[in-house]
Amino acid sequence: MRLGLGTGSTARHFVDLLGARVAEGLQVLCVPTSEATAAQARSLAIPLTDLDATPQLDLTVDGADEIGPRLSLIKGGGGALLREKIVADASERMIVIADQSKLVPRLGHFPLPIEVNIFGLGATRRRLEAVLAENAAEGRLEQRLRSDGTPFVTDGGHYILDALFGRISEPEALSAALLEIPGVVQHGLFLDLCRRAYVAGPDGVSIVDA
Repeated sequence: MRLGLGTGSTARHFVDLLGARVAEGLQVLCVPTSEATAAQARSLAIPLTDLDATPQLDLTVDGADEIGPRLSLIKGGGGALLREKIVADASERMIVIADQSKLVPRLGHFPLPIEVNIFGLGATRRRLEAVLAENAAEGRLEQRLRSDGTPFVTDGGHYILDALFGRISEPEALSAALLEIPGVVQHGLFLDLCRRAYVAGPDGVSIVDA
C-alpha cells in the first residue's frame, strides 16, 4: 500500500503502530507530511518515498484539530498544513483519527492556521485582517512563535498566522477569499478531502463517514 503519514500527536501514535506492523512483515511505501514524521518513520524502519517518485497514494491517515459537518476539517496545529494538504490531495482516500473532543457542530473555535510567504508579511497580514473583519471574526490574527519567542518557520520556509474566527459559517467562501491573497501559500481548511473519521470516546471508537 502507498500510504501518506500525517503529522501531530495523534498521527505519531499511528506511525508507532505502523512501525510495529512493518517489523512483523507488513509491506508499505510511505510519504511523510513533515520532517518530524519522516524522522520518526526512519527510526522505525518504515520505507519512505516522495510524491515525485510516487505521485499517487492509496490512503492518507492523519489527525485533525477540528472535525465539522460533512467531515470538513481544521488542520495545521502542528505546522505541517501545506504538506498535509498536498499529500491528502494525492491520495485516493483520506481518513482522520481523533478523539471525541475534536467533533464540533461548526468550525472556527480552533484558530485557523494560515501559511504565508515571509516576503511581504505586512501587506499579507493587512489583507488577512480585512478578511477577518468581513467574516465577523471573534478573535485576532496572531503570528505563531516558537517557545523562545522567534517566529515559527514551516518545513517549507514559511510563517504561520493563526486566525481566530470563533465561527466559520461559510468555509468554502472563506477558503476562496484566503487563497485570493497573493502572500497566502495555503490554509488549514480541509474541505472535501476526508472520507472517514475514526473518533475515540469513553464508549469506544465510532466511525463517521462523509
